Amino acid sequence: MPPNMDLNSLSNMFADWTTSKRWEDIKGCFEAWIKSLDRNGKPNKPDVSLYNHYLRANLMMKASAGYLLDLVAQMEDFNLSPNTVSFNFVLKAMYEGLETEAAEKLLQRMEHTGKESQPDEESYDLVVTMLLNKGNIDAFDTALKYIDKILKGDYMLSMKVFDECVRKCCNFGRLDLLLSIIEKCKKMDQNKALCPNWNLCNHIAEIALKEDNSNLLFCALEFMARWIARGEKARPIVLLSVDEGLIVAALGTAGRTYNSTLLDASWAILRRSLRQKKAPNPESYIGKIYAHASLGSLQKAFATLRELESCYGSSDKEAEEELFSPFSSLNPLVLACSKKGFETLDSVYFQLENLSRAESPYKSVAALNCIILGCANIWDLDRAYQTFEAISSSFGLTPNIHSYNALIFAFGRLKKTFEASNVFEHLVSLGVKPNAMSYSLLVDAHLINRDTKAAVLVIDKMVSAGFVPSKEILKKVKRRWTCCLIWSTALILLDWFGYCFFLVISVVAVCLVSSSCPMKFFPVCALLNCTRF
Repeated sequence: MPPNMDLNSLSNMFADWTTSKRWEDIKGCFEAWIKSLDRNGKPNKPDVSLYNHYLRANLMMKASAGYLLDLVAQMEDFNLSPNTVSFNFVLKAMYEGLETEAAEKLLQRMEHTGKESQPDEESYDLVVTMLLNKGNIDAFDTALKYIDKILKGDYMLSMKVFDECVRKCCNFGRLDLLLSIIEKCKKMDQNKALCPNWNLCNHIAEIALKEDNSNLLFCALEFMARWIARGEKARPIVLLSVDEGLIVAALGTAGRTYNSTLLDASWAILRRSLRQKKAPNPESYIGKIYAHASLGSLQKAFATLRELESCYGSSDKEAEEELFSPFSSLNPLVLACSKKGFETLDSVYFQLENLSRAESPYKSVAALNCIILGCANIWDLDRAYQTFEAISSSFGLTPNIHSYNALIFAFGRLKKTFEASNVFEHLVSLGVKPNAMSYSLLVDAHLINRDTKAAVLVIDKMVSAGFVPSKEILKKVKRRWTCCLIWSTALILLDWFGYCFFLVISVVAVCLVSSSCPMKFFPVCALLNCTRF
């Protein structure tokens, strides 16, 4: 070091040495300089900036946090007050030594001292990172308090802290808090560009799906859209795509939570992921129909049905039969049509009628089947039958198996078993092959009229046709058969033994009801159904 070097010259020299990482030289030169005299014969006195060069050199030479604190305390000997940078060097040493509690106390000390030593972004970042790395819930709660101070103080949140905060919020189930942090960051110019990594975005989406948190799910999809856009602009280009199964689940969440924003975002990101190379899968269209139907957007729901028919209307017969069934895939649309009664059903029917006469006409048996089943849901047999007749008379289309099934359901629900059976026989005579639903609906029609024998005969025909009756159908038949058998037996016994027998049965029934016998309710049911008493 040249003799009698002034403060500014020494500061410039230390800046050069910092670039070349000459930490030992900085340390030795500073210690020698403060012991020497200036040109006026007075002891050299550093300023805060020069002293911070000395602190940095000690930090880079792996000095302990305690040693650095002692050096900061020695600043008073030169009438200097440590500033934020001075304390940050100590915090860095504490970070390296995993001294979380000491770092937190130092941060609190900085908050309660003068303006020159108030914590900055780096101060909070170091302490929050240490707290998040501890992994326990108490440390996490403390970290959240400091993150809140960062956001309220208009500081920038580092990507590392943001990612770790997102991960911990997901792990600890603090989804509402995570959503609040994300929303606050989006409103700040310095933090709105924060975006979790791709894998973490998928993790957020999965957690949000499990909890049906539509707002958080929207944020996850929004982050994914950013990554897709970045990948398309990168060189070489990186093509990222969102899993279509995740989008289908997101559409379901949008429908359950009535979130139109999530619905639009889900469909937009799916289209962008597919890049017009292929159409969305049928499940995606069904999910979109469900979401629109839940939101009451019937026009958009039927428009989606039209897209589905244009893409998959010519698929194999078995897949098409299930895909366009108003009893399963399109049932949400049926429920939406019948939600407000005949008013909505008539409105939808007239819209379909107008579309059939447009320049590019749209005629759909699947859409009309939804109206038929919707009429059946509100017990309006006349409208159901008129709509069925209109398929051929007004629209020039041919009813399919779903049309006949919807009509069988309408007749059966109103206990018109004879008419339901006639519809079944008619479709068979026309060469339309009944499906499992046809037989099941006919069984239900007989059971509603308590005709168990006829129901069993239909099941026999169903098995002969190669279909397997569902457990639900078999349970219904068994339940009806058991009730009829008990009722008939009770009536016969009462005819034989008269009133005295009734008294005995009553006592037995009371005993059975008070016991744990699984058959305890059958005698009671038989007696309650006995009209002779």
